Amino acid sequence: MLFPARSMPSKETNRLTRRRRYQRPGPPQGLACRAVMEALVTGGSGFIGSNLVDALTARGDRVTVVDDLSTGRRENLDGAVEAGARLVEADLRDGERMIAVCAEAQPQVIFHLGAQIDVRRSTAEPGVDAAINVGGTINMLEAARRAGVRRFVNTSSGGAVYGEGRELPAPEGHAVAPEAPYGQSKFAAEGYCALYGRLHGLSCASLRPGNVYGPRQDPLGEAGVIAIFCGRLLEGGRPAVFGDGRQTRDYVFVEDVVAANLAAAASEATGPFNVGLGLETSVLDLLAALDGLSDDGFEADFAAERPGEVRRIALDPSRARAELGWEAKVGVAEGLERTLASLR
Repeated sequence: MLFPARSMPSKETNRLTRRRRYQRPGPPQGLACRAVMEALVTGGSGFIGSNLVDALTARGDRVTVVDDLSTGRRENLDGAVEAGARLVEADLRDGERMIAVCAEAQPQVIFHLGAQIDVRRSTAEPGVDAAINVGGTINMLEAARRAGVRRFVNTSSGGAVYGEGRELPAPEGHAVAPEAPYGQSKFAAEGYCALYGRLHGLSCASLRPGNVYGPRQDPLGEAGVIAIFCGRLLEGGRPAVFGDGRQTRDYVFVEDVVAANLAAAASEATGPFNVGLGLETSVLDLLAALDGLSDDGFEADFAAERPGEVRRIALDPSRARAELGWEAKVGVAEGLERTLASLR
């Protein structure tokens, strides 16, 4: 646990600040002298996807992005498109279109990040959520099978799949008890990835990241408390905190999630992999740390607790460390500083 779930005194703020400084990760094991890769990224104009596309194009891979631009932003891909990436505007629910796109692109690896990510929408429209997150994943798996794709890397969800943490940090074998249709649909998608491995021999890995944050996350969006808090800090506002602020999450920087995707693509290991720091950080911890980065102080407005919210969760990343050779490099203090800098 990074901090106790209570108001954090100054010495603990200092401890957060003293977390080891970020070191840029080298290429995943086995990629130092690799050939150029043909990659397809679904959801590639979104927050995580566009960061992954940038990393792929930066190392010389040929990238096709599939995105309907319903939540992603075209401008997130400006640099990648200039570097040679191709954007195909299409909906994951259109199975025939996905088959055609994969047949044309002939990717060696598919990074599947396209999804419906709004938890509240999943509760209001569970059928739509399942059609995108389950049906869309099935469409991509079938397209991958027909195109002879070597590796399928699916991005799932850590906290949303496990629900309330009963064993912390939670291993991949932790009980699955989603608190919302979103978590259930992501777990069902994982099941289809495993099924395609058993039925068709398609090599699949499902990454379960914690709460991802960093550059390009929308501070006005529904997801991403760190982005929302940073946006409020920069505009001089007060963030809303639901409940007492002692609820905890495992916050993982987007660059580390990108590195996990690259490591999974280079590996033959299958099944689910937690992607996180293995540490609990409370909302109060975030407020205290951001207060230390603010010139004018940073205080919250407290509101009633939201029903069904997970109280505590952190992810055990030891399987990813052992089998993928991946480990998070960015601590929360460093990540907060870099996220603030990107929003400025």
